[in-house]
Formats: sequence, C-alpha cells, structure tokens
Amino acid sequence: MFIDTAKIYIKAGNGGNGCTSFYTEKYVNNGGPDGGNGGVGGRVGFRAVANKNTLADFKYAKHFRAENGENGKSRYSAGKKGKDLIIDVPVGTVVRDEETGGIIADMFTEGTVVIAAEGGRGGKGNAFFRNSRRQAPHFSQAGEQTEEHSVLLELKTIADVGLIGYPNVGKSTILSVISSARPKIANYHFTTLSPNLGMVSVYDESFSVADIPGLIDGAAEGAGLGHDFLRHIERTRLLVHVIDGSGSEGRDPVEDYKSICRELENYNAELINKPQIVVLNKADLITDFSVVDKIASCSGKRPILMSAVIHSGVEELIKTIYAVLSELPPPQPMEYEPFVYEKPDKESFDIVKNDDGEYEVFGGLIDELARNVVLDSYDSMQYFQRQIRERGIDKALRKAGVKTGDTVRMLDVEFEYVE
Repeated sequence: MFIDTAKIYIKAGNGGNGCTSFYTEKYVNNGGPDGGNGGVGGRVGFRAVANKNTLADFKYAKHFRAENGENGKSRYSAGKKGKDLIIDVPVGTVVRDEETGGIIADMFTEGTVVIAAEGGRGGKGNAFFRNSRRQAPHFSQAGEQTEEHSVLLELKTIADVGLIGYPNVGKSTILSVISSARPKIANYHFTTLSPNLGMVSVYDESFSVADIPGLIDGAAEGAGLGHDFLRHIERTRLLVHVIDGSGSEGRDPVEDYKSICRELENYNAELINKPQIVVLNKADLITDFSVVDKIASCSGKRPILMSAVIHSGVEELIKTIYAVLSELPPPQPMEYEPFVYEKPDKESFDIVKNDDGEYEVFGGLIDELARNVVLDSYDSMQYFQRQIRERGIDKALRKAGVKTGDTVRMLDVEFEYVE
C-alpha cells in the first residue's frame, strides 16, 4: 500500500521525580538528606532510511512516546535517563508541526537524524535543597512534564527525472523500457496509482526516473489523482512531458501540453520553470505530422518522437535526458527555517483579578515552582513562600491591588493574603 501523507502524535519522555530520602545506617544518628535527582526524559527524533518508500507504517501506528526518566533514589543515586525514540521515515519525508505548519525537518539524506522533541528535565532530590539554613529538607522536585505534539509527515519522492502527462499517454511503458522498473501497464486511465521509481543506466553512470500518476484538468485544485502526487514533482531536476502525439484518446496534443503546464503552474509556479523535455509518444500512430511543429512552436523545443511499445526513440530519449542532467546542479534539500518546539518560559508570570474578586497568578514561573510544592510538607511550603517573595511575585500582587484578606490562587492552591 502506497501512502505518502500521515498524521502522528509524538511525546518526549517526562523527567523522573527527585527523591526525598535521609541517610540511615546503624550507629549514625540524624543522617542528612541523600535523595538523588530524577533522570531526563527520552527524546523523540526522526531518521531517514532508504529501505522504505511509503508512509504505510503510520496508517495505524499513530502515537509515539519516548521513555520517561527514572525517579531518583536514596544514597544520592540519580535516576536513569529515558531511552530516546527514533522514528524511521523514508528518504524525502518532510516533517511539519500541524498547528503552525512549520517544517521540523526535511529528511533528504539517508542516515540523517533530527531530534524533534526534547525530554523533560529530571526533578531535584532533597539533597539539592539542603543549605545552611535548611539542613533537612523534607521535599524534592517533581520531574518536568512534556507535551504531546501533532506532526504531519509528507513524502516527496527524490528522483532526477519526473515523467508527467495525461493518463494513458504511455508514461509507465516508457519507464519500463528505459529502466528495470516493472510498473503495472494497462489500456485504461489511472492504471498507475502511485509513483513508480526506476534506475536508468547510461555509460558508467545512472539516474532515477519517477512515473508520476496521471494529471488531469483541475489537478491543482484536487481533481483526479494529480493533486495527491504533484508534490512528488517538486524534488525532480528535470521533467519529461509525455504527450500522446496520435491523439488516440480523442484529445488535441497541443491542448494537452498547455493544460498540463497550467496545472503545474497553478500548483507551484516554480514547477513551470523546471527544465523540460517534450516527448511525442505513439509516433507510429501519428497521421498528421504537423503536430510536431505545433508542439515545437508552443513549447519552444523540438519534441522527441518515440513509440515506447516498439522501443522506437528510446536511445535518443535516454541520451537527451543524460545530456540535460549533466548540465544541471545536483538535487538539494528544501531551504527553510527549522521549526523548534519552544521550552516554556520559566521566569514569567501574570496576575488577573477574577469576577469573584479573587486574584489568580499563573505562568511559566508558577508552573516551575509548583514542581517543588508538597502541600503536606512544612519545609516545602516555606520554600514556596520564600520563592514568591524573592522572585517578585509578592511585590507584583501588591502592585495589582491585593490587600490583606484577599484570596489569591496559584494552580490548585488558594490562600488568604497577609501583608
């Protein structure tokens, strides 16, 4: 099954929790805090592999989660780092963030690995919070929680040459006679339901050719199969525009040429500027050879006459393609500004006064401090209150108009403000 688009969900591992522990040993009184830190959560990344040519693996497997970091332990033992999750995708896959459309990675080269989501930080153990004033902290820090992200995968075939044209003009037959590819060939429209790739050997070199499924009028707007596969033309260096020169389908070859060019331009204006070789196939059935001059006039280049069925014109086509490719630069990955999932701002906070008169404090700083809060721990709440003063939250509350007796809410904690 050929699938070239997929939507998946990725989530890096959560950080492990810090440990609250005190050293205990026979004959040792009042052992100090020895709780270790939690491990960092595993990352999620993508790897380009050449042994895949479809995104069918993602038809049913939608959720990908890296391993969580291990919790810290006593004796200052840090938790184990979560195992990274690397997702294999075909070479040529473009990875996008669904919400913003930003490109996370263009998996253009085999073996490329791109990390898309970083794991959560591990929480600090209670040994970390020990100082000269707080000798025995009875609290530790929770691991950082990560968010799940929706990601779009889009496969764009990487080929040197793209065969384009209306259905049933002989593209698959041409691919079969110039390469070792064996696409399905039949005398009806849309025989080809997915791009077929073949390698063509010439002299001591080779180039790849992709047979792009038939375009029709309105393909750029979603008509027929063309809309689904136009993306595969974007990476090709050269287009071979195949036309039924005999008009055996009852269409005008010149209008066919113009129509396909319009669809390319409507989909992506840059496609019409790609180098093109025009082929008049089924030349053995042409009765009016004025079509050759007409095509040459509107395309600006002399078409190659061939009949793929009887292998006529094959050598000329291969040598022409090779000559044109020799003058073109090698294929290049997309130019883009890599999209990176932002880490929450752990220093900012906001204060709002609700309709019921309560003040609510929220933001990255509050979320970060909340990782240290243990409601039934006196030490933890003391640390939290001291951080509120030192980080300027107390001052900001007074500036916002809070007075003694007012209710202030932070996360799930409500308390009465006292000057």
